[in-house]
Amino acid sequence: MASLFSCCLGCCGDNNSGHVTLKEMPTVQLDTHHMGTDVVIVKSGRRICGTGGCIANAPLHQNKSYFEFKIQSTGVWGVGVATKKANLNQIPMGRDPHSLVLRQDGTVYHNNEEKNRLPANSLPQEGDIVGVTYDHVELNLYLNGKNMNCPASGIRGTVYPVVYVDDSAILDCQFSDFYHTPPQGYQKILFEQQIF
Repeated sequence: MASLFSCCLGCCGDNNSGHVTLKEMPTVQLDTHHMGTDVVIVKSGRRICGTGGCIANAPLHQNKSYFEFKIQSTGVWGVGVATKKANLNQIPMGRDPHSLVLRQDGTVYHNNEEKNRLPANSLPQEGDIVGVTYDHVELNLYLNGKNMNCPASGIRGTVYPVVYVDDSAILDCQFSDFYHTPPQGYQKILFEQQIF
């Protein structure tokens, strides 16, 4: 019994022999290296304010991604997906081929073209949660967990979640621990090494 005890101490001692240090998986958050010049990111990379846009630090590699935004304060804002080529200082986004966004007025824009529109009685208000699904073809929108049946498509390449604000808008990003259950088959954004 004493030899078993000493074996356990030898294996678990401070010399770290035989142990593999586990790396903590990175957290999906807004990327302060890819944001507009007048953007302010706070709350551990989850809240955006100021003027401009910001993309998340993880691309949407998996087949079906889901993420949410909570409107903390209204103003000019937009949420959706964008490539790293998107101009994060140009508000509103959706004017070029590098972003596909829902704007605060309920319109969905890509390449300066209105792709869809939320129902008139479903415009997001302060305190609402906007959910976004993306499956590499189509972006879909949810308001407080309800499918808005407002698909939009057209963006190409590697995309990231994007959010922009202006005129006192403040939005919080939720990339895990969602307010609402993701639609069937959709899940939180995974870093590439988590997929395999």
